[in-house]
Amino acid sequence: MLKFPDNFLWGAATSSYQVEGGNKRADWWPWEKLAGKELSGRACRHYELYQDDFDLAKKLHHNAHRFSVEWSRVEPEEGKFSRKEIKHYQDVVAALRARGLEPVVTLHHFTNPIWFAEAGSWVDPKAVDRFLRFCDVIVRALARDVRYWVTINEPTIYLSHAFILGVWPPQEKSFLKAAAVEEHLVSAHIKAHRLIHNIYRERGLPAPAVSIAQHLMAFVPCKKDLRNRLATYFREQLFNMVLLDRLIAQKTLDFIGINYYSRQLVELGRWGADNWATDVCLKRHHPVKKNSLGWDIYPKGLYEVLVKLKKYNLPVMITENGICTLNDTMRWDYIREHLKSVHRAIQKGVRVTGYLHWALMDNFEWDKGFAPRFGLIDINYKTFKRTVRNSAKKYARVCKTGIL
Repeated sequence: MLKFPDNFLWGAATSSYQVEGGNKRADWWPWEKLAGKELSGRACRHYELYQDDFDLAKKLHHNAHRFSVEWSRVEPEEGKFSRKEIKHYQDVVAALRARGLEPVVTLHHFTNPIWFAEAGSWVDPKAVDRFLRFCDVIVRALARDVRYWVTINEPTIYLSHAFILGVWPPQEKSFLKAAAVEEHLVSAHIKAHRLIHNIYRERGLPAPAVSIAQHLMAFVPCKKDLRNRLATYFREQLFNMVLLDRLIAQKTLDFIGINYYSRQLVELGRWGADNWATDVCLKRHHPVKKNSLGWDIYPKGLYEVLVKLKKYNLPVMITENGICTLNDTMRWDYIREHLKSVHRAIQKGVRVTGYLHWALMDNFEWDKGFAPRFGLIDINYKTFKRTVRNSAKKYARVCKTGIL
């Protein structure tokens, strides 16, 4: 029996574009058609059905929920804000509060308004001021009932997928543009952190907790020789730590939000620069189970990355952790083993304050479409019927008791 701390946040996460449906003014909407991808369409119809979905979350004994505000709804044209859509997100927060769920609000979860994309997206230096204008409006609208804010979800994944690998809009493959995007995302977070705190001070509200959701991966050397250990360390710094170090140096993380899913087995083939950043073991050395996208299932890695965060002496919230699979037994195994790693890290002195499973429900998984099933709740995409999975019921017992 493993006992988690009192006041631990238990729940799940979603993002607006992946569940709401009908986000026609976001840059992904036209891109899906142009790229010949599966269309997000009505997604899960969460925009209409959020009350029902939060009823399910409450029945599953969640006490927290992470969601994102869709920028393209709130500011469909530059400088023109929709009172109707701001009211919608105020209602979402009120619905969570009414059910005893702590809102964790994300301000940027991969999607941008079309007008923002057409103006140069995050490559344009004006992007930071445009984002801050949106932040100012939303934070002022929601501040009274929100304590936890995530400014930007997985900034390293966004810039790598959109501006290096070129698999997400705007499908660029430019290290120069990626470097500019990184600088602008870092600046956007730093300034948003200060803005949010200023708004709360102005209103005499208790200080908020502001962070990013950083994607962390467990990097493991396939062979423990010098070059593979060096490559592993290099990759950990590049992908996991550099951005966190910069934001912590600026004192702009009140907690550390982390998204953890998998490991990468590092095996350096050559000494080239690209090899140091990308080479992985291509043989079945150290085999582990995989999810339906082929990602390694490696619960030990969550413990390893959490322990490496201890040096920062900050609270840590797991803002995403989950598995895409049609095998619900495997889903519960994944949750259970990762929670064991969380508890082990807590025993080592890491101040973990919450665990938010990805995701509350099946959803639109970006360029992969609707096939990956990450949800505690099954979605029938023809009827939009919600069915609670057995894994969700087992997780609910942990949420209710704080005991695994």
